[in-house]
Amino acid sequence: MNQREFLRLSNVLRSMAMSAVDCPQNGDDVMQYWLMKSEPDVYSITDLERDRVTIWDGVRNYQARNFLRSMKSGDVAFFYHSNANPPGIAGLMKIVESELVDPTQFDPDSKYYDVKSSPNSPRWQTVQVEFLQKLPLISLDRLRQTFTPEELAVVRQGNRLSVLPVASEIIDRILQLNAEQIPNQT
Repeated sequence: MNQREFLRLSNVLRSMAMSAVDCPQNGDDVMQYWLMKSEPDVYSITDLERDRVTIWDGVRNYQARNFLRSMKSGDVAFFYHSNANPPGIAGLMKIVESELVDPTQFDPDSKYYDVKSSPNSPRWQTVQVEFLQKLPLISLDRLRQTFTPEELAVVRQGNRLSVLPVASEIIDRILQLNAEQIPNQT
């Protein structure tokens, strides 16, 4: 990503944030940012680019589920490749539908099946996401060099949550890492 692309993407995200403030479905909420992890051999940013839209199923941690419940249509998430060599941020996606029931909890053949969950009382919710853009990988090591655990939870030693909030003031700094690691292509 060259400097021009960085500025364009940064402006797009700011524009999305401004429209989210005025969006009736978000009410008084402002757009939020997230980091969502997936193992690339299970589902990668390339898979999302091909599919364009998918549900983010299979989250079985209560804190991560609660973050999913907090998401609103229009929020933006970094797509993070976990359990990869190296792990890191691989792209951007947008939340296009929230408060969905995760259908895998009812499927006895799914590894995400939850015997205690029922259609009348589902325990697991999810969101639908839409591909925005691939990014040159920002490795976890690079993120650790740049951010403290208080600034970006994914750099915290032992953090295993698959869904994490990202503070809005950190977004440009994350995107700037791409602009710095790719030679200017003017």
